[in-house]
Amino acid sequence: MAYVNSNDAGSGAGLPGVRGRGRGAEAGGAGVNLLALRSHNAALVLDLLRTAGPAGISRLELAERTGLTPQAVSKITARLRADGFAEEAGRRASTGGKPRTVLRLVPDAGHAVGLHLDRDELTAVLCDLTGAVVGERKAPLDLGGGADAVVEDAAGEVEALLAGVASVLGVGVALPGPLDHTQGVLHRVTGFPEWDGFPLRDALARRLGVPVVVDKDTNAAALGLAVGPAMGLAVGGGLGATGNGSGSGSFAYLHLGTGLGAGLVIGGAVHRGARTGAGEFGHQVIQLDGPLCGCGDRGCVEVLCLAAVARGAVDEAARVLGVAAANLVGLLDIDVVLLGGRTVAAHQEDFVRGVGAVLDERARREGVEAGVPVRVAPGGERGVAEGAAQLLLGPLFGWGEG
Repeated sequence: MAYVNSNDAGSGAGLPGVRGRGRGAEAGGAGVNLLALRSHNAALVLDLLRTAGPAGISRLELAERTGLTPQAVSKITARLRADGFAEEAGRRASTGGKPRTVLRLVPDAGHAVGLHLDRDELTAVLCDLTGAVVGERKAPLDLGGGADAVVEDAAGEVEALLAGVASVLGVGVALPGPLDHTQGVLHRVTGFPEWDGFPLRDALARRLGVPVVVDKDTNAAALGLAVGPAMGLAVGGGLGATGNGSGSGSFAYLHLGTGLGAGLVIGGAVHRGARTGAGEFGHQVIQLDGPLCGCGDRGCVEVLCLAAVARGAVDEAARVLGVAAANLVGLLDIDVVLLGGRTVAAHQEDFVRGVGAVLDERARREGVEAGVPVRVAPGGERGVAEGAAQLLLGPLFGWGEG
């Protein structure tokens, strides 16, 4: 079970570990090691190959756009070709001298699994290097059914998805928080306190024999929106033209499904906070004497929204969500609010209209002509799972960390 060789004397062309699969492999810190093995220069080149698409890009253009020397680019691209990540895509006429050889990314040279563990449902997607979904599975899930059962169910779906796939970067797992992203350890997941302290990353990595990265569902979805195939469709460019974190855009992704949370992209990077605690949006109190929430507090926006939806008062739920969104906009001065999750998906127009109306009212009170735009996030119900795959793909191309 060998990793791709990451040693490149001087050129920095080593790649993150694409590995075979086998049960029982050592898993300690596997996800973190995957991120640490990447090479900055190779990531720059890979990202330009990705954005160039099937038409490809020449070595000279790669040198011009990365600022690397032609010799360094030649070393890096030679390693990428040897490892199967790049291939020739023909020749392009030159203004002088011989025609230039054009290179392109090989999308199926590596794959990442994105796994969304919701409270009652599991969604798993298999993505190639471009982020395109090439396989998908769904299954019922009881997040309160015990750690061993959940890990086994999740592993079974991943193994079924990976049948016949040899080049696996790893598995990105997204689920409700709070949790420790760096250690892959869960805290007191709202409504499921029995998960507190469970090392999900290491448990799944041992079971599957591939690197695993764990993050909150909302963070994963925000990452997918910022750097995935739909980058720029909803957020005006996300992390910049090459997706390498050079952009300065900011947005909030509000996910209303079986719970409510937020993923924040600020200054072009996912903002997790020092303890992965940023984005616990659903547990801001907006009614001091309100109903009891699963977190133990009263009057949280989550319990108010879900209660309104349950009794069919979708307009009320949208206004409540709008009040909370206005608080977030006022605090962070973000550019766009994106809405997602299965509850939003069932009532898209109602939520966009209701949240937008509250933000517009706030803007008028502040003397601003229009409020922050509110849109439905692209990606639909599998957006979280696709974002989870980007937890593995992102570091390969030099973006996605915050």
